[in-house]
Amino acid sequence: MRRGGSLALVTSLERQLDEVLAACRLAHDVAAGTTDITAAREKMKRIEHKGDVQRAELVRGLAGVLVAPIDREDLFRLSRSIDDVLDNIHDFVRELDLYEMAATDVFSAPLEEAATAIDDLRAAVRTITRSPADTGQAALTAKKSANEIRRRYDEEVALLFQGPLSMEMLKRRELLRRLDVVGLRLNEAADVLSDAVVKRRA
Repeated sequence: MRRGGSLALVTSLERQLDEVLAACRLAHDVAAGTTDITAAREKMKRIEHKGDVQRAELVRGLAGVLVAPIDREDLFRLSRSIDDVLDNIHDFVRELDLYEMAATDVFSAPLEEAATAIDDLRAAVRTITRSPADTGQAALTAKKSANEIRRRYDEEVALLFQGPLSMEMLKRRELLRRLDVVGLRLNEAADVLSDAVVKRRA
């Protein structure tokens, strides 16, 4: 194996998740009205580009490593799921602007849970080379955190449905659904990591 190859792969995943976390925090600030939407969309483009760069680094690294820390296909799938999370957060901010959504705290709880899940997934990824025996449990923690996004989504939608039907309510419902998809993609990423651990032990 190329010296440092496995560590470089994990580092690319960690850095990819760093960008996802930055995107999530930016989305939270935009939704809360503490960050200008126009400036945020430009910053989001830069964040997404950095995430793409890290994904490309991982793909190149897979080609140059003889023995990966976990199955190559699983590393690729994990990176793709992480990229999907970033794409959906980017789309959330884009749709906030498109729908001309006023500042609201409706999205705060799901986004805060998303940030926790992203951080937990990053911690799980970090164990791949440092403490492989802990990876399965860390992936389970990340999955539980991702499930909290769905719970928050359900709560916020239930509150919306208690009010009158309006265009504003429909816009909020669509945006909440986007955050629910973020949770689903984070769930997929945690599942990929869990599956990889099982394969490694087989």
